[in-house]
Amino acid sequence: MRGMTSREKLYAIRFGGIMMIAGAVVLLDRLTKAWVRNHFALGESRRVTSWFYLTFIENTGTAFGFFQGNNKALAIFAFIILVAILYGARGLSERGGFWGAFGVALVLGGAVGNIMDRIHFGRVIDFLDFRVWPVFNVADSAISVGMLCIFIGLLGKEPSHSL
Repeated sequence: MRGMTSREKLYAIRFGGIMMIAGAVVLLDRLTKAWVRNHFALGESRRVTSWFYLTFIENTGTAFGFFQGNNKALAIFAFIILVAILYGARGLSERGGFWGAFGVALVLGGAVGNIMDRIHFGRVIDFLDFRVWPVFNVADSAISVGMLCIFIGLLGKEPSHSL
């Protein structure tokens, strides 16, 4: 980190933290999906509580099952979105502070987890089932919570008025 300004050092540390959190999300997503694939038959559902089930489904579309059967196009689109998020990560994490950086990490990890499914399996594996919402996975949750964190971070920051 020699030769870096204090601002560049702060960003390097923040970027490292973002990558660690994103990596943890990818790892958790991959492990949970592998567990479901190894312990459930496709379509099998097991009750965990009166309001929560584990249900193994495969989704070739987007969230809520839209655009089924367009996996290749969706994988390309997801990769473009991933590149855009990486490109904007610095600005989002700076303007959004802690919540912006945390949100970027969650979105990145979730996006990578679902892209890996599309590349390896040709579909996304979903298994979290509340019966009042479409079945989803850890990556989907990370993306949703991450977007909320980014929104909170950006809302909570006062705009800078520099001359």
